[in-house]
Amino acid sequence: MKRFSVKTVVAIGIGAALFFVLGRFVSIPSGIPDTNISIQYGVLAFIAAVFGPIAGFLAGIIGHFFIDFSFGWGVWWSWVIASSIFGCIMGLATMKIDIDNGEFALKEIIIFNVSQIVAHLISWVGVAPALDILFYKEPANKVFIQGLTSAGINILATAVVGTLLCVAYAAARPKKDSLKEEQ
Repeated sequence: MKRFSVKTVVAIGIGAALFFVLGRFVSIPSGIPDTNISIQYGVLAFIAAVFGPIAGFLAGIIGHFFIDFSFGWGVWWSWVIASSIFGCIMGLATMKIDIDNGEFALKEIIIFNVSQIVAHLISWVGVAPALDILFYKEPANKVFIQGLTSAGINILATAVVGTLLCVAYAAARPKKDSLKEEQ
């Protein structure tokens, strides 16, 4: 299990802030009502992969809360919860990836991307629509179209942005046993 430390708390703050800025100011309308194309889930997946499920959960819930709050339409809790669940699932699913030791090759890329696909499908095709119907009495056909669109967009964005962040981070980390003692 990844340790919860001061570094993790800082990562949660930075992850939530990046999630907010990217979701609030770097998003493009998708053509489906209230559904945008943005890259914040790649950053959230990266934070979760490096710092674990608690960091992923908290960065997702805090970041998404502030996105909704800043738009002034009220906090859409069904989607805030779905973002936090995505972050938590990514943190759990990537616990076996040892990215801190410079390991993020083909096997890790596959694990990361299969995990993010499953996490997005659970979050956007399962959790968000179900909670929209339960909390807000939204029509099922509307929320499932929104969920499917969001899942597809987020899967693509995470595959590109999240994978690139993980590859770059791993490349910048020293490899296991890379330091040798001089005689």
